[in-house]
Amino acid sequence: MTGAAPEKSTYEFSPVEGGVPLKTWTRGVTIDDGARAQLERVARLPFVFSHVAAMPDVHVGIGATVGSVIATTGAVIPAAVGVDIGCGMMAARTSLLATDLPDNLAGIRAAIERAVPHGRDVGRGKRDKGSWGEVPPDIATAWSGLAQRFAAIVAKYPKLAKANTANHLGTLGTGNHFIELCLDEEARVWVMLHSGSRGIGNAIGSYFIELARNDMRRWFINLPDRDLAYFPEGTVHFDDYVEAVGWAQDFAALNRRAMMTNVMRALRAEIPKPFEAELEAIDCHHNYVRREKHFDRNLLVTRKGAVRAAMGVRGIIPGSMGACSYIVRGKGNEQSFDSCSHGAGRLMSRAEAKRRFTLADHAAATEGVECRKDAEVIDETPAAYKPIDKVMAAQADLVDIVHTLKQVVCVKG
Repeated sequence: MTGAAPEKSTYEFSPVEGGVPLKTWTRGVTIDDGARAQLERVARLPFVFSHVAAMPDVHVGIGATVGSVIATTGAVIPAAVGVDIGCGMMAARTSLLATDLPDNLAGIRAAIERAVPHGRDVGRGKRDKGSWGEVPPDIATAWSGLAQRFAAIVAKYPKLAKANTANHLGTLGTGNHFIELCLDEEARVWVMLHSGSRGIGNAIGSYFIELARNDMRRWFINLPDRDLAYFPEGTVHFDDYVEAVGWAQDFAALNRRAMMTNVMRALRAEIPKPFEAELEAIDCHHNYVRREKHFDRNLLVTRKGAVRAAMGVRGIIPGSMGACSYIVRGKGNEQSFDSCSHGAGRLMSRAEAKRRFTLADHAAATEGVECRKDAEVIDETPAAYKPIDKVMAAQADLVDIVHTLKQVVCVKG
């Protein structure tokens, strides 16, 4: 099954002793030893099919490496999906042009911040500022479409009942999640946003990761990393996890849709000129698992920080707060399991970024972008990420660039 590398491969081929090989699209970009070691541990699992594919944004994650694609037969690894289940991107082009925007974009940024709960502020007696205090009627209606399925999951796993649900639907979160106003190569205005399944996805992911660990202990299965605990197909926990993770992925997609609707409303309140929204709209997960057919086999494909890039399928590859982002079209490269990177990928930890960069560094790197320039977002400064141009060059055989976007407004939690 390991095979041999083709003579003119566009990826790097690395055999793994006792496992399937690695195929890594990392030429010209950094891949640290920790990430490579994680990839090799995954490659040694007996149910991993053919090879492990690593995208150019690859970096260390929990259990499985961020920027990896893992195809399996007969098992699923909850930590390979992670706790931000269904995290992904949505982008929509409007009929507005750069000339339709005000010279000062602070008002637009403030309007978006009012329209979409963001950030996190939790403490005794406090409401999380990143949630709805009172769920708006349209959000409640949207939630009703998910409620029955969620009730069925909670009936089996009552501990999940306490997680945030409707009050997190249509909210942004923290970390690398963002909402941006961007201009493309023709100075057309796009809205782009990044978020996932919020508190309920975290609760589902965390619960099933621990459940898988407990199963491994009960069955006396020793693993090189406890976060590689898995559910074998045919077990009740496998079926229940697939059901729950699928629901969380649907929540994540609906979350992005609700945010996009509210951002467009905010823009219409700030910009006098009438405009059309979503002339080109793309939505894509990049932390998820789904059944797909590759190499004539029916597989479970887990993309942890990777985007589906099947032939002709559009996706979104964002840069950092001060870098370009890309709307792409997949080339259907079977060696990557029809995948591409989900972004630039972190070059260093958040703690290291805070130690290394100053507010002046961050202000210079985000010059021309209406965004936060305070110490709380230093860990998201552009230099904490790999150069997006090198990431794109390393995966030229995976996607074609359709549009290049540059943000002019960035909202972060």
